[in-house]
Amino acid sequence: MTALDLRTKLLGRLIGLASVTRRSEEQIVADQRRAIGHNPLTDLLLGGLAKGVQVRDTTAAGADGAIRVRTYRPRTSGEAPPLVVFIHGGGWTSGSLDTYDWFASSIARDAHAVVASLDYRLAPDHRWPAAAEDAYAATVDLVSRGAELGADTSRVAVVGDSAGGNLAAVVALMARDRSGPAIAFQGLVYPATDMTMASPSIEENADAPILTKADMLAFRGHYLNDQDPRHPHASPLLADDLSGLPPALVQVAEHDPLRDDGLRYAAALREAGSAVRTTTYFGMPHGFMAFPRISRAVPQALGELCQELRAALA
Repeated sequence: MTALDLRTKLLGRLIGLASVTRRSEEQIVADQRRAIGHNPLTDLLLGGLAKGVQVRDTTAAGADGAIRVRTYRPRTSGEAPPLVVFIHGGGWTSGSLDTYDWFASSIARDAHAVVASLDYRLAPDHRWPAAAEDAYAATVDLVSRGAELGADTSRVAVVGDSAGGNLAAVVALMARDRSGPAIAFQGLVYPATDMTMASPSIEENADAPILTKADMLAFRGHYLNDQDPRHPHASPLLADDLSGLPPALVQVAEHDPLRDDGLRYAAALREAGSAVRTTTYFGMPHGFMAFPRISRAVPQALGELCQELRAALA
């Protein structure tokens, strides 16, 4: 195994001080209501907005009322660009439009796409399947509003990282089973795909920085709250049928408890007939894409994701 990237290791120790295992449900909900916003420190850590991108806040239909959506459009686009629905990570309990501005706006710039980032409902106030149903409902709504968004919604992809990768995979499943919308590509960045936690990498990387096994158990408890972890809309890897799903890029990190969730899902998609590209980023922990100023693998991983998006949505 490759040595863990030192800078990311030090960052992981700092993040561990705010682990979900140290917070009550009341504290989690209070943190969700506390806006982070942009300042020199957060932009240094999380990256700021990509240059050359127009940003607009709007809403989309969720499963139980409207949810906030932030759209990013490259200023240099000529004809209507394709639509990428972006679903942020954060263990279904955290993450926001602001904290994912860098990732979403960078995809818009480099993949030449309109990116719509979803502010879906979070646990523990909103348990499964609220986030999954919000993500699907918003995708359906956004695809119907191509003219308003200035996007060609005949070309649509879903992208998500971590818990967002789980939700992106679930949206692709829902779209197949609920007669649309047509999704041309799914970009899954270190996704959670098996809520039974059967992947060997969970034990191998149980005490890894950024995300530990204990964190995973806590996130699962807040999200599922003792509901069936084998349901395919919680664990897409455990769906009875994975045929007919969009081509996928699955990016995983070597020092990640979720590494094998991604690799197993990629293998299952491939066996079911989908075209899949899989990349393991050596020396990296879970969540490395969230820290573009610190993690050295980010330029390659972002470049790979955007190249695959451009090819799939051409």
